[in-house]
Amino acid sequence: MGFNWLKTTVLMAAIVALFAMIGGMIGGKSGMLLALLFGGAMNVFAYWNSDKMVLRMYNAQEVDAQSAPEFYGLVAELAQRAGLPMPRVYVIHEDQPNAFATGRNPENAAVAATTGIMRMLSHRELRGVMAHELAHVQHRDTLISTISATMAGAISALANFAMFFGGRDEQGRPANPLASIAVAILAPLAASLIQMAISRAREFEADRGGAEISGDPLALADALQKIEYYAQGRPMQAAEAHPETAQMMIINPLSGEGISGLFRTHPHTEERIARLNEIARGMR
Repeated sequence: MGFNWLKTTVLMAAIVALFAMIGGMIGGKSGMLLALLFGGAMNVFAYWNSDKMVLRMYNAQEVDAQSAPEFYGLVAELAQRAGLPMPRVYVIHEDQPNAFATGRNPENAAVAATTGIMRMLSHRELRGVMAHELAHVQHRDTLISTISATMAGAISALANFAMFFGGRDEQGRPANPLASIAVAILAPLAASLIQMAISRAREFEADRGGAEISGDPLALADALQKIEYYAQGRPMQAAEAHPETAQMMIINPLSGEGISGLFRTHPHTEERIARLNEIARGMR
């Protein structure tokens, strides 16, 4: 747990440093100071509210034992097996099969799944997926992913502001427009790289943790194979509108290929399945 808190602290510091860099471009030292204050305030805000913001982005609807008895019961059984408090449970009305977890700690966690994934997977496969999401909660990855998603979006907005409205140097003269364009391109890219640096390792660990929670590694392996196949032809509008949240999903929800493939936030599905097969052999 200590290492997760260290990762969170490093992530927050790196994001605030990006804010300072963009602020310096927009308004010199004064802009840098204002951006640092804004970045610090955003970190505090994101700590308390990023989960609510992400759930709102996806129009997630909270469900309970009455409105979604089978899905809610499945999550309750897995949370008990994992020794976790019962998270809030949400459904997202999207055809693409996907799921994510969010919340600043296990006591304030939420899990969400699309209607597409619930239609597409068997009960056993869905159980494997939700065990993976609860492993994220158990490892306290959800704080890192939700804060990074919120902050990466804010950095993109600030970088676009720098490009369209330009910046000032220390003497108040307009800054080099090429430098403003470079910042607008490179700052969001740097934010994405920060997310990517920790996201791939988190997915492997959540696969392993989910296999331990469910006791059935092959259920998740089968689910990943299905999700990878069916997700490709079903774009997820909320994810396309907020690409910084893609790293929270069990499989990358974005339809874009090409250069985006160079900055994958998720490990290759084939490698994840191979590792799950190894875990299953070890359990036998």
